[in-house]
Amino acid sequence: MDTKELYREILNEHNINPSHKENMENPTFCLEGVNPSCGDQITLQMKMDENEKITDISFIGSGCAISQASADMMADLLIGKTKKEALALADIFDRMIKGSVSPEELESLDEAAALQDIAHMPSRVKCAMLGWRTMKQMLGVETNSNL
Repeated sequence: MDTKELYREILNEHNINPSHKENMENPTFCLEGVNPSCGDQITLQMKMDENEKITDISFIGSGCAISQASADMMADLLIGKTKKEALALADIFDRMIKGSVSPEELESLDEAAALQDIAHMPSRVKCAMLGWRTMKQMLGVETNSNL
């Protein structure tokens, strides 16, 4: 199996059987993210402890396979991370989508690295970025909505 086929399988698995697509009771943070160009929509929910460690993330919403799988991969990756670590991983993800990430940084994204080829599909970039952009806004970081 070649790498692209493996990445497609990872994307499909996160879209068809998402681990984190559910409504969360009593989240610390909750924010809706919308991609107006195609209608993708998620409501991202997060629990964070007093040490700014993410203890749980979930999302509900609808959209294309890329937006939904990307949000699920992000949740997998960020649970157990601190706010600072989550924002650093979001920066790496942003740069991966723009095509400027090192192999070591790419490895730190775990399964989210399956979305690396989105850099070559400009019309799908906003889909892949929706969950990540929403998470950054949720944590008080301004984002460029043109990404």
